[in-house]
Amino acid sequence: MLRFNWLPIIRQLPTMKMKKHQRLDYRNKLILAPMVRVGTLPMRLLALEMGADIVYTEELIDLKLIKSIRRPNPALGTVDFVDPSDGTIIFRTCPLETSKVVLQMGTSDAARALAVGKLVQCDIAGLDINMGCPKEFSIKGGMGAALLAEPDKAAHILRTLCSQLDIPITCKIRILPDPMDTINLVQKLAATGIAAIGIHARTRDERPQHRPHPDVLRAVASAVDIPIIANGGSREMHTFEDLHKFQELCGADSVMVARAAQLNVSIFRREGVLPIDEVIDKYLRLCINYDNAPHNTKYCVQSILRELQETPRGKRFLQCQTLQQICEIWHLGDYCRRRQQELKDHGNAGRANVILSECLNNKRQKLDLSEDAMEEYEGVISRKMAFLRSTYTSDTQLPKTVLYVHAGRLGKQPPCYETQRCDKLFRAICSYDGQRYSSSFWEKNKKQAEQGAALVALLELGQLNEKDLYDNGSLIS
Repeated sequence: MLRFNWLPIIRQLPTMKMKKHQRLDYRNKLILAPMVRVGTLPMRLLALEMGADIVYTEELIDLKLIKSIRRPNPALGTVDFVDPSDGTIIFRTCPLETSKVVLQMGTSDAARALAVGKLVQCDIAGLDINMGCPKEFSIKGGMGAALLAEPDKAAHILRTLCSQLDIPITCKIRILPDPMDTINLVQKLAATGIAAIGIHARTRDERPQHRPHPDVLRAVASAVDIPIIANGGSREMHTFEDLHKFQELCGADSVMVARAAQLNVSIFRREGVLPIDEVIDKYLRLCINYDNAPHNTKYCVQSILRELQETPRGKRFLQCQTLQQICEIWHLGDYCRRRQQELKDHGNAGRANVILSECLNNKRQKLDLSEDAMEEYEGVISRKMAFLRSTYTSDTQLPKTVLYVHAGRLGKQPPCYETQRCDKLFRAICSYDGQRYSSSFWEKNKKQAEQGAALVALLELGQLNEKDLYDNGSLIS
Protein backbone atom coordinates (compact mmCIF):
# COMPACT_ATOMS: atom_id res chain seq x y z
CA MET A 1 0.00 0.00 0.00
CA LEU A 2 1.35 3.45 -0.94
CA ARG A 3 2.01 5.77 1.98
CA PHE A 4 2.11 9.54 1.65
CA ASN A 5 5.32 11.24 2.76
CA TRP A 6 4.47 14.06 5.16
CA LEU A 7 8.06 15.17 5.74
CA PRO A 8 8.02 17.85 2.99
CA ILE A 9 4.91 19.35 4.61
CA ILE A 10 6.56 19.31 8.03
CA ARG A 11 9.62 21.11 6.63
CA GLN A 12 7.44 23.78 5.01
CA LEU A 13 5.53 24.58 8.18
CA PRO A 14 6.31 28.07 9.51
CA THR A 15 8.65 28.19 12.47
CA MET A 16 6.76 29.90 15.27
CA LYS A 17 8.24 31.09 18.52
CA MET A 18 6.87 29.24 21.50
CA LYS A 19 5.07 31.44 23.97
CA LYS A 20 6.76 31.55 27.36
CA HIS A 21 4.46 29.89 29.85
CA GLN A 22 4.97 27.29 32.51
CA ARG A 23 4.99 23.70 31.28
CA LEU A 24 1.68 22.04 32.02
CA ASP A 25 1.62 19.87 35.16
CA TYR A 26 -0.99 17.09 35.20
CA ARG A 27 -0.94 16.33 38.94
CA ASN A 28 -3.82 17.30 41.26
CA LYS A 29 -5.93 18.75 38.48
CA LEU A 30 -9.64 18.93 37.64
CA ILE A 31 -9.94 18.47 33.88
CA LEU A 32 -12.68 18.97 31.29
CA ALA A 33 -12.60 15.80 29.19
CA PRO A 34 -12.52 15.82 25.39
CA MET A 35 -16.11 15.66 24.12
CA VAL A 36 -17.25 15.88 20.50
CA ARG A 37 -19.24 19.10 19.85
CA VAL A 38 -18.98 20.10 23.51
CA GLY A 39 -15.32 20.99 23.93
CA THR A 40 -15.34 24.12 21.78
CA LEU A 41 -13.98 27.48 22.98
CA PRO A 42 -17.03 28.85 24.87
CA MET A 43 -17.49 25.68 26.94
CA ARG A 44 -13.77 25.42 27.63
CA LEU A 45 -13.66 29.01 28.87
CA LEU A 46 -16.74 28.49 31.02
CA ALA A 47 -15.20 25.34 32.53
CA LEU A 48 -12.10 27.34 33.47
CA GLU A 49 -14.28 30.06 34.97
CA MET A 50 -16.11 27.41 37.01
CA GLY A 51 -12.90 25.98 38.44
CA ALA A 52 -11.42 23.48 35.96
CA ASP A 53 -7.61 23.52 35.87
CA ILE A 54 -7.14 22.04 32.38
CA VAL A 55 -9.54 21.86 29.42
CA TYR A 56 -9.36 19.47 26.48
CA THR A 57 -10.70 20.24 23.02
CA GLU A 58 -13.03 17.88 21.26
CA GLU A 59 -11.18 15.29 19.17
CA LEU A 60 -9.82 16.95 16.03
CA ILE A 61 -8.71 14.77 13.12
CA ASP A 62 -5.14 15.20 11.86
CA LEU A 63 -6.08 15.39 8.17
CA LYS A 64 -8.48 18.28 8.73
CA LEU A 65 -5.96 20.21 10.80
CA ILE A 66 -3.14 19.69 8.28
CA LYS A 67 -5.26 21.29 5.55
CA SER A 68 -6.34 24.20 7.74
CA ILE A 69 -5.09 27.78 7.59
CA ARG A 70 -3.89 29.38 10.83
CA ARG A 71 -5.48 32.80 10.95
CA PRO A 72 -5.29 35.34 13.82
CA ASN A 73 -8.66 37.03 14.34
CA PRO A 74 -8.03 40.48 15.89
CA ALA A 75 -11.75 41.26 16.17
CA LEU A 76 -12.34 38.29 18.49
CA GLY A 77 -8.86 38.17 19.98
CA THR A 78 -8.56 34.55 18.86
CA VAL A 79 -6.42 32.32 16.70
CA ASP A 80 -8.53 30.39 14.21
CA PHE A 81 -7.64 27.28 12.25
CA VAL A 82 -9.93 27.54 9.24
CA ASP A 83 -10.97 24.98 6.63
CA PRO A 84 -10.33 26.92 3.39
CA SER A 85 -12.83 24.82 1.44
CA ASP A 86 -15.92 25.93 3.34
CA GLY A 87 -14.80 28.53 5.89
CA THR A 88 -15.69 26.48 8.97
CA ILE A 89 -13.61 26.89 12.10
CA ILE A 90 -11.83 23.63 12.90
CA PHE A 91 -10.19 24.97 16.05
CA ARG A 92 -10.51 28.36 17.75
CA THR A 93 -8.52 29.38 20.82
CA CYS A 94 -7.62 32.54 22.72
CA PRO A 95 -5.03 33.79 25.26
CA LEU A 96 -7.40 33.13 28.19
CA GLU A 97 -6.82 29.39 27.76
CA THR A 98 -3.43 29.15 26.06
CA SER A 99 -1.64 27.88 29.17
CA LYS A 100 -4.43 25.41 30.05
CA VAL A 101 -5.83 23.99 26.81
CA VAL A 102 -4.90 20.54 25.51
CA LEU A 103 -5.75 19.72 21.91
CA GLN A 104 -6.88 16.14 21.47
CA MET A 105 -6.01 14.70 18.08
CA GLY A 106 -7.31 11.69 16.23
CA THR A 107 -4.48 10.12 14.25
CA SER A 108 -3.09 6.81 13.09
CA ASP A 109 0.16 8.10 11.60
CA ALA A 110 3.22 9.51 13.38
CA ALA A 111 4.29 11.81 10.52
CA ARG A 112 0.84 13.34 10.16
CA ALA A 113 0.58 13.79 13.91
CA LEU A 114 3.95 15.55 13.96
CA ALA A 115 2.91 17.86 11.13
CA VAL A 116 -0.14 18.90 13.13
CA GLY A 117 1.91 19.27 16.31
CA LYS A 118 4.31 21.68 14.64
CA LEU A 119 1.37 23.68 13.29
CA VAL A 120 -0.49 24.09 16.58
CA GLN A 121 2.08 23.87 19.36
CA CYS A 122 2.53 27.61 19.85
CA ASP A 123 -1.21 27.99 20.53
CA ILE A 124 -1.80 25.19 23.05
CA ALA A 125 -0.41 23.91 26.36
CA GLY A 126 -0.41 20.22 25.49
CA LEU A 127 -1.23 17.67 22.79
CA ASP A 128 -3.20 14.49 23.49
CA ILE A 129 -3.58 11.47 21.23
CA ASN A 130 -6.96 9.75 21.31
CA MET A 131 -6.40 6.04 21.83
CA GLY A 132 -9.70 5.21 23.46
CA CYS A 133 -12.61 6.34 21.28
CA PRO A 134 -14.73 3.27 20.43
CA LYS A 135 -16.77 5.01 17.70
CA GLU A 136 -16.86 3.34 14.30
CA PHE A 137 -15.41 6.27 12.35
CA SER A 138 -12.32 6.26 14.59
CA ILE A 139 -11.86 2.50 14.51
CA LYS A 140 -12.16 2.30 10.71
CA GLY A 141 -9.52 5.00 10.34
CA GLY A 142 -7.13 3.12 12.60
CA MET A 143 -7.53 5.82 15.25
CA GLY A 144 -8.94 5.87 18.77
CA ALA A 145 -9.40 2.46 20.39
CA ALA A 146 -7.96 0.76 17.27
CA LEU A 147 -4.52 1.79 18.56
CA LEU A 148 -5.05 -0.30 21.70
CA ALA A 149 -4.62 -3.36 19.51
CA GLU A 150 -1.37 -1.96 18.03
CA PRO A 151 0.75 -0.94 21.03
CA ASP A 152 3.97 -0.68 19.00
CA LYS A 153 2.34 1.73 16.57
CA ALA A 154 0.80 3.72 19.43
CA ALA A 155 4.17 3.97 21.16
CA HIS A 156 5.86 5.07 17.91
CA ILE A 157 3.40 7.94 17.49
CA LEU A 158 3.93 9.12 21.06
CA ARG A 159 7.72 8.76 20.90
CA THR A 160 7.86 10.76 17.67
CA LEU A 161 5.88 13.62 19.20
CA CYS A 162 7.72 13.61 22.53
CA SER A 163 11.10 13.79 20.82
CA GLN A 164 10.29 16.58 18.37
CA LEU A 165 7.73 18.90 19.98
CA ASP A 166 8.20 21.48 22.74
CA ILE A 167 4.92 20.83 24.57
CA PRO A 168 3.92 17.90 26.82
CA ILE A 169 2.37 14.94 25.04
CA THR A 170 -0.30 12.72 26.59
CA CYS A 171 -2.70 10.04 25.42
CA LYS A 172 -6.10 8.84 26.52
CA ILE A 173 -6.95 5.13 26.52
CA ARG A 174 -9.55 2.67 27.77
CA ILE A 175 -8.75 -0.29 29.98
CA LEU A 176 -8.29 -3.73 28.45
CA PRO A 177 -10.35 -6.77 29.55
CA ASP A 178 -7.32 -8.18 31.39
CA PRO A 179 -5.95 -5.80 34.09
CA MET A 180 -2.37 -7.07 33.56
CA ASP A 181 -2.62 -6.28 29.85
CA THR A 182 -3.69 -2.75 30.81
CA ILE A 183 -0.70 -2.36 33.13
CA ASN A 184 1.71 -3.65 30.47
CA LEU A 185 0.24 -1.30 27.86
CA VAL A 186 0.46 1.75 30.13
CA GLN A 187 4.05 0.91 31.07
CA LYS A 188 4.95 0.67 27.38
CA LEU A 189 3.30 4.00 26.58
CA ALA A 190 4.80 5.70 29.65
CA ALA A 191 8.28 4.73 28.46
CA THR A 192 7.86 6.94 25.36
CA GLY A 193 8.27 10.11 27.42
CA ILE A 194 4.64 11.20 27.70
CA ALA A 195 3.75 13.59 30.51
CA ALA A 196 0.59 11.81 31.67
CA ILE A 197 -2.01 9.30 30.57
CA GLY A 198 -5.79 9.61 30.79
CA ILE A 199 -7.63 6.34 31.38
CA HIS A 200 -11.34 5.79 30.89
CA ALA A 201 -12.26 3.15 33.47
CA ARG A 202 -14.23 1.03 30.99
CA THR A 203 -13.28 -1.32 28.18
CA ARG A 204 -13.69 -0.56 24.51
CA ASP A 205 -17.03 -2.39 24.38
CA GLU A 206 -18.52 -0.91 27.57
CA ARG A 207 -20.77 2.14 27.56
CA PRO A 208 -21.91 4.72 30.17
CA GLN A 209 -24.61 2.39 31.51
CA HIS A 210 -21.88 -0.05 32.56
CA ARG A 211 -20.15 0.54 35.86
CA PRO A 212 -16.52 1.72 35.69
CA HIS A 213 -13.59 -0.27 37.07
CA PRO A 214 -11.71 2.01 39.48
CA ASP A 215 -9.81 -0.98 40.88
CA VAL A 216 -8.03 -1.40 37.54
CA LEU A 217 -7.00 2.26 37.52
CA ARG A 218 -5.69 1.92 41.07
CA ALA A 219 -3.52 -1.02 40.02
CA VAL A 220 -2.22 0.90 37.00
CA ALA A 221 -1.46 4.01 39.06
CA SER A 222 0.72 2.00 41.44
CA ALA A 223 2.64 0.45 38.53
CA VAL A 224 3.86 3.64 36.78
CA ASP A 225 5.47 6.94 37.78
CA ILE A 226 3.69 9.31 35.39
CA PRO A 227 0.41 10.99 36.41
CA ILE A 228 -2.75 8.94 35.85
CA ILE A 229 -5.89 10.92 34.99
CA ALA A 230 -9.07 9.05 35.96
CA ASN A 231 -12.08 9.28 33.64
CA GLY A 232 -15.44 7.53 33.44
CA GLY A 233 -17.08 8.39 36.75
CA SER A 234 -19.73 10.89 35.61
CA ARG A 235 -22.53 8.51 36.53
CA GLU A 236 -21.76 9.11 40.24
CA MET A 237 -20.77 12.78 39.90
CA HIS A 238 -23.38 15.24 41.11
CA THR A 239 -21.33 17.67 43.20
CA PHE A 240 -17.80 19.06 43.34
CA GLU A 241 -16.94 16.65 46.16
CA ASP A 242 -17.86 13.68 43.95
CA LEU A 243 -15.00 14.53 41.58
CA HIS A 244 -12.41 14.00 44.29
CA LYS A 245 -14.17 10.89 45.57
CA PHE A 246 -13.78 9.25 42.17
CA GLN A 247 -10.15 10.38 41.94
CA GLU A 248 -9.39 8.84 45.32
CA LEU A 249 -11.30 5.68 44.47
CA CYS A 250 -9.07 5.24 41.42
CA GLY A 251 -5.86 6.17 43.23
CA ALA A 252 -5.29 8.68 40.42
CA ASP A 253 -3.30 11.91 40.32
CA SER A 254 -6.10 13.88 38.62
CA VAL A 255 -9.69 13.47 37.49
CA MET A 256 -11.22 14.14 34.08
CA VAL A 257 -14.95 14.90 33.78
CA ALA A 258 -17.08 14.37 30.69
CA ARG A 259 -20.86 13.85 30.85
CA ALA A 260 -21.30 15.41 34.30
CA ALA A 261 -19.69 18.60 32.96
CA GLN A 262 -21.70 18.42 29.74
CA LEU A 263 -24.93 18.46 31.78
CA ASN A 264 -23.80 21.25 34.11
CA VAL A 265 -20.28 22.58 33.76
CA SER A 266 -20.54 24.33 37.13
CA ILE A 267 -19.81 20.92 38.71
CA PHE A 268 -16.21 22.24 38.76
CA ARG A 269 -17.36 24.98 41.12
CA ARG A 270 -16.19 24.43 44.71
CA GLU A 271 -19.11 26.50 46.05
CA GLY A 272 -21.68 24.22 44.41
CA VAL A 273 -23.50 23.84 41.09
CA LEU A 274 -25.40 26.78 39.63
CA PRO A 275 -29.00 26.75 38.33
CA ILE A 276 -29.07 25.77 34.67
CA ASP A 277 -30.48 29.12 33.51
CA GLU A 278 -27.49 30.87 35.04
CA VAL A 279 -25.15 28.39 33.37
CA ILE A 280 -26.88 28.89 30.00
CA ASP A 281 -26.72 32.68 30.40
CA LYS A 282 -22.96 32.55 31.01
CA TYR A 283 -22.45 30.09 28.17
CA LEU A 284 -24.46 32.13 25.65
CA ARG A 285 -22.53 35.30 26.47
CA LEU A 286 -19.31 33.47 25.65
CA CYS A 287 -20.86 32.13 22.44
CA ILE A 288 -21.77 35.68 21.44
CA ASN A 289 -18.37 37.11 22.35
CA TYR A 290 -16.52 34.42 20.41
CA ASP A 291 -18.92 34.12 17.46
CA ASN A 292 -19.65 30.46 18.12
CA ALA A 293 -21.47 28.48 15.43
CA PRO A 294 -25.26 28.42 16.10
CA HIS A 295 -25.57 24.64 15.59
CA ASN A 296 -22.80 24.00 18.11
CA THR A 297 -24.34 26.43 20.60
CA LYS A 298 -27.72 24.75 20.21
CA TYR A 299 -26.27 21.28 20.79
CA CYS A 300 -24.61 22.31 24.05
CA VAL A 301 -27.71 24.09 25.36
CA GLN A 302 -29.79 20.99 24.52
CA SER A 303 -27.40 18.93 26.65
CA ILE A 304 -28.00 21.27 29.58
CA LEU A 305 -31.78 21.41 29.18
CA ARG A 306 -32.28 17.65 28.86
CA GLU A 307 -35.96 16.86 29.69
CA LEU A 308 -36.78 20.58 29.80
CA GLN A 309 -36.75 20.51 26.01
CA GLU A 310 -40.33 19.22 26.30
CA THR A 311 -41.54 22.41 28.04
CA PRO A 312 -43.07 25.27 26.00
CA ARG A 313 -39.82 27.22 26.29
CA GLY A 314 -37.82 24.13 25.34
CA LYS A 315 -39.94 23.50 22.25
CA ARG A 316 -39.51 27.12 21.21
CA PHE A 317 -35.77 26.71 21.67
CA LEU A 318 -35.72 23.59 19.47
CA GLN A 319 -37.09 25.67 16.58
CA CYS A 320 -34.15 28.09 16.75
CA GLN A 321 -31.63 28.14 13.93
CA THR A 322 -29.56 31.24 14.70
CA LEU A 323 -27.63 32.41 17.72
CA GLN A 324 -29.88 35.48 17.80
CA GLN A 325 -33.00 33.34 18.11
CA ILE A 326 -31.49 31.27 20.92
CA CYS A 327 -30.42 34.38 22.80
CA GLU A 328 -33.90 35.91 22.60
CA ILE A 329 -35.24 33.04 24.74
CA TRP A 330 -32.77 33.84 27.53
CA HIS A 331 -33.32 37.63 27.22
CA LEU A 332 -29.96 38.22 25.60
CA GLY A 333 -31.28 39.32 22.21
CA ASP A 334 -30.22 42.97 22.54
CA TYR A 335 -26.79 41.99 23.80
CA CYS A 336 -26.37 39.55 20.90
CA ARG A 337 -27.33 42.16 18.29
CA ARG A 338 -25.14 44.84 19.82
CA ARG A 339 -22.12 42.59 20.24
CA GLN A 340 -22.39 41.10 16.76
CA GLN A 341 -22.46 44.59 15.29
CA GLU A 342 -19.40 45.56 17.35
CA LEU A 343 -17.52 42.51 16.13
CA LYS A 344 -18.51 43.26 12.55
CA ASP A 345 -17.33 46.86 12.93
CA HIS A 346 -13.99 45.54 14.22
CA GLY A 347 -13.61 43.39 11.12
CA ASN A 348 -14.77 39.97 12.25
CA ALA A 349 -15.17 37.81 9.14
CA GLY A 350 -18.05 35.38 9.30
CA ARG A 351 -17.98 31.98 7.65
CA ALA A 352 -19.42 33.23 4.36
CA ASN A 353 -16.91 36.08 4.21
CA VAL A 354 -14.04 33.66 4.72
CA ILE A 355 -15.27 31.42 1.92
CA LEU A 356 -15.84 34.30 -0.47
CA SER A 357 -12.36 35.63 0.24
CA GLU A 358 -10.81 32.24 -0.41
CA CYS A 359 -12.79 31.81 -3.61
CA LEU A 360 -11.80 35.22 -4.96
CA ASN A 361 -8.13 34.67 -4.17
CA ASN A 362 -7.88 31.14 -5.57
CA LYS A 363 -7.94 31.36 -9.37
CA ARG A 364 -7.52 27.60 -9.71
CA GLN A 365 -10.95 26.83 -8.28
CA LYS A 366 -13.58 25.94 -10.83
CA LEU A 367 -15.91 28.74 -9.85
CA ASP A 368 -17.60 31.45 -11.86
CA LEU A 369 -16.52 34.50 -9.89
CA SER A 370 -15.16 36.66 -12.69
CA GLU A 371 -15.61 40.44 -12.67
CA ASP A 372 -18.55 40.05 -15.05
CA ALA A 373 -20.21 37.65 -12.63
CA MET A 374 -19.72 39.99 -9.69
CA GLU A 375 -21.13 42.89 -11.73
CA GLU A 376 -24.42 40.97 -11.73
CA TYR A 377 -24.94 42.30 -8.21
CA GLU A 378 -24.64 45.97 -9.18
CA GLY A 379 -27.96 47.81 -8.89
CA VAL A 380 -29.38 45.10 -6.66
CA ILE A 381 -31.18 46.03 -3.43
CA SER A 382 -29.41 43.90 -0.86
CA ARG A 383 -29.94 43.17 2.84
CA LYS A 384 -28.26 40.57 5.04
CA MET A 385 -31.19 38.19 5.38
CA ALA A 386 -31.06 34.57 6.51
CA PHE A 387 -33.78 32.13 5.56
CA LEU A 388 -34.85 30.21 8.68
CA ARG A 389 -37.13 27.33 7.71
CA SER A 390 -38.41 26.84 11.27
CA THR A 391 -39.95 30.33 11.18
CA TYR A 392 -42.61 29.15 8.69
CA THR A 393 -45.21 26.66 9.87
CA SER A 394 -46.54 25.84 6.38
CA ASP A 395 -45.39 25.99 2.76
CA THR A 396 -47.97 28.69 2.00
CA GLN A 397 -46.05 31.05 4.31
CA LEU A 398 -42.71 30.61 2.59
CA PRO A 399 -41.30 33.89 1.21
CA LYS A 400 -41.24 32.72 -2.43
CA THR A 401 -44.88 31.61 -2.19
CA VAL A 402 -45.99 34.86 -0.53
CA LEU A 403 -44.19 36.95 -3.16
CA TYR A 404 -45.68 34.86 -5.98
CA VAL A 405 -49.21 35.33 -4.59
CA HIS A 406 -48.56 39.05 -4.09
CA ALA A 407 -47.53 39.42 -7.75
CA GLY A 408 -50.64 37.55 -8.95
CA ARG A 409 -52.91 39.70 -6.82
CA LEU A 410 -51.49 42.84 -8.48
CA GLY A 411 -51.58 41.32 -11.96
CA LYS A 412 -47.79 41.47 -12.35
CA GLN A 413 -45.39 38.95 -13.81
CA PRO A 414 -44.21 36.39 -11.23
CA PRO A 415 -40.71 36.87 -9.83
CA CYS A 416 -37.77 34.95 -11.32
CA TYR A 417 -34.48 33.92 -9.71
CA GLU A 418 -30.85 33.56 -10.73
CA THR A 419 -28.26 32.00 -8.44
CA GLN A 420 -24.55 32.58 -7.90
CA ARG A 421 -22.47 29.79 -6.35
CA CYS A 422 -19.20 30.17 -4.47
CA ASP A 423 -17.73 26.79 -3.56
CA LYS A 424 -20.33 25.33 -1.14
CA LEU A 425 -22.45 28.48 -0.68
CA PHE A 426 -25.18 30.14 -2.72
CA ARG A 427 -26.59 33.61 -3.21
CA ALA A 428 -29.63 34.45 -5.35
CA ILE A 429 -31.10 37.49 -7.12
CA CYS A 430 -34.86 37.88 -7.24
CA SER A 431 -36.11 39.94 -10.21
CA TYR A 432 -39.58 41.37 -9.76
CA ASP A 433 -41.44 44.31 -11.33
CA GLY A 434 -38.32 45.89 -12.81
CA GLN A 435 -36.25 45.68 -9.62
CA ARG A 436 -33.69 43.13 -8.38
CA TYR A 437 -33.32 41.97 -4.78
CA SER A 438 -30.75 39.81 -3.03
CA SER A 439 -29.56 38.71 0.40
CA SER A 440 -25.87 39.20 1.20
CA PHE A 441 -26.08 36.19 3.53
CA TRP A 442 -24.71 33.19 1.64
CA GLU A 443 -26.87 30.10 2.09
CA LYS A 444 -25.90 26.42 2.00
CA ASN A 445 -28.17 25.56 -0.95
CA LYS A 446 -29.90 27.13 -3.95
CA LYS A 447 -33.44 26.88 -2.57
CA GLN A 448 -32.58 28.67 0.66
CA ALA A 449 -30.74 31.39 -1.28
CA GLU A 450 -33.86 32.03 -3.38
CA GLN A 451 -36.04 32.20 -0.25
CA GLY A 452 -33.63 34.73 1.25
CA ALA A 453 -33.81 36.91 -1.87
CA ALA A 454 -37.62 36.74 -1.77
CA LEU A 455 -37.53 37.86 1.87
CA VAL A 456 -35.55 40.95 0.91
CA ALA A 457 -38.08 41.72 -1.84
CA LEU A 458 -41.04 41.36 0.55
CA LEU A 459 -39.35 43.64 3.10
CA GLU A 460 -38.61 46.34 0.54
CA LEU A 461 -42.15 46.08 -0.85
CA GLY A 462 -43.58 46.70 2.62
CA GLN A 463 -45.06 43.22 2.96
CA LEU A 464 -42.93 42.38 6.03
CA ASN A 465 -42.04 44.27 9.18
CA GLU A 466 -38.34 45.00 9.71
CA LYS A 467 -38.58 44.71 13.51
CA ASP A 468 -40.21 41.27 13.25
CA LEU A 469 -37.39 40.09 11.00
CA TYR A 470 -34.80 41.37 13.45
CA ASP A 471 -36.54 39.73 16.37
CA ASN A 472 -36.78 36.29 14.76
CA GLY A 473 -33.17 36.40 13.63
CA SER A 474 -33.80 36.58 9.89
CA LEU A 475 -32.49 40.13 9.38
CA ILE A 476 -28.93 39.97 10.63
CA SER A 477 -27.90 43.57 10.05
